[in-house]
Amino acid sequence: MTSEGDAPPAELKSPKNWIIGDPLPTEHLEGQLLPKRIALPVFASDALSSVAYAPQELLMVLTAGGLAFLAFAPWIALAVVVLLTTVALSYRQLIRAYPSGGGDYEVAHKNLGEKAGLVVASALLVDYVMTVVVSVASGVDNIISAFPDLNPWRVELAVVFVIILAAANLRGVRESGAAFSVPTYLFAASVLVLIVTGLVQTLSGNPPVAASSAYGVEAEPIVQAAFVLLLLRAFASGCSALTGVEAVANGVPAFRLPKVRNAQKTLLMMAGLAVVMFAGLTALALVSDVHYAENPCDLIGWAECATQPQPSLIAQIAAAVFGNGSIPFYVIQVAAALVLLLAANTAFNGFPLLGSVLARDGYAPKSLSTRGDRLIYSNGVIILALAASTILVIFQANLTLLIQLYIIGVFISFTLGQTGMVRHWLRLLASRRHPAGKRRPPARPATLDPDRAPITNGAAVRALMINSVGATMTAVVLIVVTITKFTHGAWIVFVMMPILFFLMMGVNRYYRDVEREIEVDAQTVFGSNGDHAIVLVGRMQKPVLKALDYAIAARHDSLEAVHVSLDDAQTKQLKKDWVRQNIHVKLRILSSPYRDLSHPLIQYIKQHREEHGSEVITVYMPQYIVGHWWENILHNHKARRVRQKVMLVHGVTVALVPWLLDSSDLIYGRRSRPLPGQDRRGEPVRPVPRRTAPGATTRR
Repeated sequence: MTSEGDAPPAELKSPKNWIIGDPLPTEHLEGQLLPKRIALPVFASDALSSVAYAPQELLMVLTAGGLAFLAFAPWIALAVVVLLTTVALSYRQLIRAYPSGGGDYEVAHKNLGEKAGLVVASALLVDYVMTVVVSVASGVDNIISAFPDLNPWRVELAVVFVIILAAANLRGVRESGAAFSVPTYLFAASVLVLIVTGLVQTLSGNPPVAASSAYGVEAEPIVQAAFVLLLLRAFASGCSALTGVEAVANGVPAFRLPKVRNAQKTLLMMAGLAVVMFAGLTALALVSDVHYAENPCDLIGWAECATQPQPSLIAQIAAAVFGNGSIPFYVIQVAAALVLLLAANTAFNGFPLLGSVLARDGYAPKSLSTRGDRLIYSNGVIILALAASTILVIFQANLTLLIQLYIIGVFISFTLGQTGMVRHWLRLLASRRHPAGKRRPPARPATLDPDRAPITNGAAVRALMINSVGATMTAVVLIVVTITKFTHGAWIVFVMMPILFFLMMGVNRYYRDVEREIEVDAQTVFGSNGDHAIVLVGRMQKPVLKALDYAIAARHDSLEAVHVSLDDAQTKQLKKDWVRQNIHVKLRILSSPYRDLSHPLIQYIKQHREEHGSEVITVYMPQYIVGHWWENILHNHKARRVRQKVMLVHGVTVALVPWLLDSSDLIYGRRSRPLPGQDRRGEPVRPVPRRTAPGATTRR
């Protein structure tokens, strides 16, 4: 918040500031940047929360083949851990080379070309939306595991949480980060305590036992090909633990200086916690013999499967370790629900940043690059909230359905981003190997952070090897994920991404065409000669007199008032009022037999320009300024239509003269009333003559 001495002007405040806070000046932007202790929960909540459902999804897929398939869980979990570690190390190199916040999009765009960059951008946009959707749906799922009576309100709860997250983020990055840091740290601490306690119980000879361990599983017979496919699908589901790893690389601009070093440390802390928590929860689930099925009624022996929601995996582990209904059980459930909900906060930081980069490059509307009152890209926050709420309503916040749409986008960005980094290092090394005189164009600087020394050849080679391994592994996983999830709903992602791709290409093409159209060239010459003003008059009212006064004060070369006659009686009354007001400006009457305001006016303007050549014509029009939304329905419609048509006439400009109705006090805090002295004296019977300025003429 700004101090009292730095309070923003009252004119900049609006009712929305009751929710998001007072506007912040631009020089406070550095104060909105994040230290590591807040950046970790802001950018890591997505990756850390993934461990709350990734083990669950992995074991659920294996259970579909029968309980014997759970024997493969440790090896699949190990493969996920290796992949997560590799991807984290790969993104550490990306942060060092491209710290401007574009992340995978910038890497692919600069090293693989425009189309590859837009593929990554569309994948990331889809991934950010799905991060909000899956995180909120999973959080609501955990809340319902603790409080089953809330199950009928699943969708409503999900949408309300999205609105709360959006409102919190509209208050600014630092304020939302500080508010969300406690639940993230609480979740990490409670899960670590759960893992340690469960392992201690196991080593002491008293392993925890889940209530679902007593249930059997009804499994379908599996042939050899389906056996391999089931293992691959389990691995693909477990890879959801990698979601959010890229968030730090996309959010480097939000870190305090030194940005690169702080972002790299945050990334390593996040990866370390995610690995420990994922491996620990998977191990405890196997030790406690948790059985979790996609269809609860496939669990043999659970009579309430049709009426009660199936407890989440983390809820079953907590109940086995601490006891169902115990205080630690509820602490873990609340912490898990909160961090899953807050994991969406990672997307609320990443989506607006990516949108601003795309807008800067001309692939998204420029409004996405505009910072709001709280120095955040508020339009991106609002768009993300609307998209996520729509998907939650369509899919009824069903986590099992939504998870299938999730990790496709993130692995597309992983693969292309790491491939782009491979090409980046190859270019850098090649530029250093070429002798003088045959040197290639210099490669992009390896770092933009001034406190870091240039990258040596040895460091570049190591980075090349890390990114090569990362690109290979993520490409393999992308193929696996696509094959195993395509028919389960992932095809929707492959429909959404091309739509976004072509939309961004279209926006860029439009901006390029407009730029070519408006750029200065030697062929286009401006040479207007003369200045004529027209005041459009309806009835004799104060707004008309104000517009006339403005036109006289502007000292145009010539001035006239124009009235389009739709009613003879009204026109006669206007002529009488014109004389009574002692106005020395010519009033021209235009007939309109078809009761259209714009056509006679436009025809007259065109005729005037034919007679007087390249003369500029300014049309003055009064406009009501109102304070209530519903007043817009009652005013300004004819004037708006006339204005839109008149502006299409060559050589014409429109000047709107505002008249603030009393209701506009709600917006501006003032009204268009006479000055106090005039108010006391009253309106003069014979007003001061309103005439053109000396030297100006009125044409008939």
